[in-house]
Amino acid sequence: MRVNHVGEVCAQALYTAQAMVTKDERLREHLLEAAQEEMDHLAWTHQRLQALGERPSLLNPLWFAGAFLIGTVAAKVSDRASLGFVEETENQVSAHLQSHLDRLPPQDAASLAVVAQMKDDEERHAAAAVDAGAIPVPPPAKALMRVAAKVMTTTAHYI
Repeated sequence: MRVNHVGEVCAQALYTAQAMVTKDERLREHLLEAAQEEMDHLAWTHQRLQALGERPSLLNPLWFAGAFLIGTVAAKVSDRASLGFVEETENQVSAHLQSHLDRLPPQDAASLAVVAQMKDDEERHAAAAVDAGAIPVPPPAKALMRVAAKVMTTTAHYI
């Protein structure tokens, strides 16, 4: 659950940075609405961490700063590129959440419910980005995103 919590810390940073940079008011509102949903996820994962007797990642400030920088850079390229980054991020997060659902013990109904709802929301965010005009992220950037996510999830699991 710590890894999922880190993902929500990063989502806050990503959406906030993108909303700050865009000049399109409708897109800003969309990004801030998505950030609010991610804030709900952040609260849910924090509650699950507490219930499980665990703590958040000690590196959360680093994860937030990195995601904020990435969101800022993506948004500076163009709104469509920024939306493409949202789509790809949410697709990768959705795949991670599915793998988490596959590994969670069936008796942990609370965690299963949280992760399932988060996955549904992330898939909706990806679809909304496409509907808003996202351009696909180039394959090398997708691969780099997967590597960065693997480093983050592996590190956050322990620290």
